[in-house]
Amino acid sequence: MPKVIALMLAAGRGSRFGSDKRVALMVDGRSLLAASVERAQQVFSQVHVLLRAEDDPQTLGLAADCQVIRCAEADQGMGHSLAAGIRGLAGQDAEAIAVMLGDMPWVSAHSLQQLCDQATPERIVYPLCEGRRGHPVLFGRAFWPQLLNLTGDQGARELLQAHAAVCHPIVLDDAGVLRDVDRPEALLAR
Repeated sequence: MPKVIALMLAAGRGSRFGSDKRVALMVDGRSLLAASVERAQQVFSQVHVLLRAEDDPQTLGLAADCQVIRCAEADQGMGHSLAAGIRGLAGQDAEAIAVMLGDMPWVSAHSLQQLCDQATPERIVYPLCEGRRGHPVLFGRAFWPQLLNLTGDQGARELLQAHAAVCHPIVLDDAGVLRDVDRPEALLAR
């Protein structure tokens, strides 16, 4: 049984980017989404990618054997997407799930491993860098039922606040846990 499995959220519209940022090319020629998934695969034995119902994984640069979960309600917000992802993973045996974002390819594999090492079924683990909470957030299995009930665009913020006593921040010196891609110029920054 894997201790932690990854759920890569990639069903959003990314409207601030101006086009489908998932297919935007990194300086090395990979799509942004493919680069994010490949980083996760360096640490997690299972990486599941949440996509919109109409998405073609190969057009997004993903391998043919990529494990995909579909979300028909993605336009209703991140809460709906996260709930759909948890529903899609309901039969998986794991102690925790790492909720990752498809536009964050710069989180180091070492940081991901450090977060996984602290995961337990009864704990919420997340990185802190420069005093700010980053991604991914790892939810112990005890919190999966609550994730199933998320709606809207708030994601799991309220869940983190409600369970502050079992939140376990890990201080990391990795700006990749804070760095996402909202605009095209972010792809060029080193």
